[in-house]
Amino acid sequence: MAAPAPRIVQYVVLRADLQAPAWSRGALVAQACHACLAAVHLSREQADTQRYLQQLDSMATVVLQAPDEESLVKLSQRLTEEQVDHKLWVEQPENCPTCLALRPCPKEQVQGLMKNLKLLK
Repeated sequence: MAAPAPRIVQYVVLRADLQAPAWSRGALVAQACHACLAAVHLSREQADTQRYLQQLDSMATVVLQAPDEESLVKLSQRLTEEQVDHKLWVEQPENCPTCLALRPCPKEQVQGLMKNLKLLK
């Protein structure tokens, strides 16, 4: 009997220091949406992304927080070093890194890289 397919998850990491009044909740959600859509678009040909998109009614997304811009940029650099596809969303024209989204992939592949981050509150 074949083993079950691994659970495909998309991780999203938002900066925890971006809060009201400068950043509304809606603005932060928009940043996450931009990053997620960009990460999915950039990885649209990959089998994991295609499987993720076939699960429209049961997609799994984990939303985490990075304390500040420096930690978000360092995470992006580490993901690049580990060859984990992701999109660091940089809001324009402010040139402000706000969040990042990984391409959809098996949770086990990237869980270790995310273990020190907390769920977004």
